[in-house]
Amino acid sequence: MSESSRTAPPKVIAVANQKGGVGKTTTAINLATALAAIGQRVVVLDLDPQGNASTGLGVSRADRRATSYDVLVDERPLQDALIDTDVPGLAIIPSDENLSGAELELSDAPRRSYRLRHAIDRFRRTLSGMGEHCDYILIDCPPSLNLLTVNAMTAADSVLVPLQTEFFALEGLTQLMRTIDLVRGNLNKTLEIQGVVLTMYDRRNNLSSQVAADVREHFGDKVYKTVIPRNVRVSEAPSFGKPVLLYDLECAGAQAYLKLASEVVKQERRAADALTPA
Repeated sequence: MSESSRTAPPKVIAVANQKGGVGKTTTAINLATALAAIGQRVVVLDLDPQGNASTGLGVSRADRRATSYDVLVDERPLQDALIDTDVPGLAIIPSDENLSGAELELSDAPRRSYRLRHAIDRFRRTLSGMGEHCDYILIDCPPSLNLLTVNAMTAADSVLVPLQTEFFALEGLTQLMRTIDLVRGNLNKTLEIQGVVLTMYDRRNNLSSQVAADVREHFGDKVYKTVIPRNVRVSEAPSFGKPVLLYDLECAGAQAYLKLASEVVKQERRAADALTPA
């Protein structure tokens, strides 16, 4: 993180979809990288026991001395687990397999759904007290609707939903929206839908176009204009411990994530302007 005159707290976005294989982690790490590339300061919080976001940003298992497990279960400060990545302006709080036992370990803990929210609130106060800033915290949720995902949504300002353009997409989305409504009603009344981003889009496939049209009809302007194409370079990048913007900046996938980042920032600026008195 870095010193700045900016005093606004970081926007906390949970990247969530209970369906696996939709590009959730890929979107979390590449959107974070793209936001950093256009001048934002970003933290990725890996809340998936598989730890794929950590691996995809080049953090080895040996370097994960403190993780999101320690933050949730032992209430360690976020900054204890923070690791700078090779991307300037981007840091990560890694995860490992220990996190898979967190739900059981927290089963009798008081206010167990608020553990992450309290940790992020403390982190915000720490940044403010040190005169430092962070623009975004992106939480990479597990591909399930469990206590970890509930913690993420309780801590978040909004939820960003990566949605694969395939047949069962809307069916899974209904269940996710029901969970968001439950969290909003019981744990986090200000939780919003940040947006839906269409992933793995294949322009040659009529089904992709039909699913995209159905999603846009259902969610309107909550669906980002930018779509993430199905792209081999995006799939290859994690095996090299790199986001696609470092692996191949010129490929279609990298360029799409840059456009998405720009769209997210403009969305935030419009929201801020709407709250500013005339």
